[in-house]
Amino acid sequence: SKPSRSKVGFYNKTMVSINEKNGLMTRVSIYVLFALFVGIIFLNVPNMQFGGYIDTTGRSVLLKDTYRAAYSACVELIKQKSCGPILVRLAWHDSGNFDISTKTGGATGSIRFSKELAHGGNAGLQDALDLLAPIKTQFPTVSYADLIQMASVAAITTAGGPQIPILYGRVDASDDSAVPPDGRLPSAAAPFQKATGPHPADQAKIQSPPEHLRSVFYRMGMEDADIVALSGAHTIGRAHADRSGACPMASTKYTANGPGKKKGGMSWTPEWQKFDNSYFKVILEAKSGESDKELLKLPTDIALVKDTTFNPYVMKFAENQDVFFKAYAKSHKKLSELGSKFDPEHGFEL
Repeated sequence: SKPSRSKVGFYNKTMVSINEKNGLMTRVSIYVLFALFVGIIFLNVPNMQFGGYIDTTGRSVLLKDTYRAAYSACVELIKQKSCGPILVRLAWHDSGNFDISTKTGGATGSIRFSKELAHGGNAGLQDALDLLAPIKTQFPTVSYADLIQMASVAAITTAGGPQIPILYGRVDASDDSAVPPDGRLPSAAAPFQKATGPHPADQAKIQSPPEHLRSVFYRMGMEDADIVALSGAHTIGRAHADRSGACPMASTKYTANGPGKKKGGMSWTPEWQKFDNSYFKVILEAKSGESDKELLKLPTDIALVKDTTFNPYVMKFAENQDVFFKAYAKSHKKLSELGSKFDPEHGFEL
């Protein structure tokens, strides 16, 4: 016999309900399987890239492998060309024009623009940029600001100095509107400029080497300990008569044969390709009258010994190289990050 109409209706409703449940279960199963698939990918591919970033430890790190390779290229360049000191100078001059009150200047890569290279303190630094140009071409994702500071810390370490764990991820200045006014960099000898305010190149009222150093470094937000520690980098490098009016000799027994592209000049220490604490020993000897006439001693160098606040740091660094290295690394890191904008926001270390 045929089932009653009510039974048929109940049967049809039941089948529809079952089919709806089966469809829902199928969709849920698909979603679950998709989520598991994505999860497996993330677990097995820890270096997934998104928009140029590599997520390895729960935070975004910008192209670390590329940056490490660029650092290695800097080390090789320094070894081949004996160019460490000029790369340190380039980085210092890019960052050392920072003004903490106006938040202008700093390590932004603006020194690559001809407008800033024309500043009085930057004579000869086009040579340093030319040295780095092939590395920039090889690693285009490394910003100019990062590459300049990277080469500097590579130079310090390659010369025997401390490891300096600076941040990377600096965003380059886009054009020369970021170039600050000339006159913010330190001068080697009188007449000293103001180094601060809207007209930093104007002559300062007080012509004192210690006060000049403080005007420059305090403007950046640095302290007396930073001034002395950073001055210790004069343990490497030379000054040249055609780039510094304060260099009294064109060549010495320490510099006549190089190394490096440009021969001659005057160094602060006998082994001017070696980073150590000898600079402090040399200026202390100069104070005691045991001066080597073929080593450079600028008024701002002697000021470190004569000034009662600077002198204790000089003594401490001359006595203990490890103490100097620790202080230097801290101050160099601070200097290298002045005025920088980072992407990611808080930068990253290698």
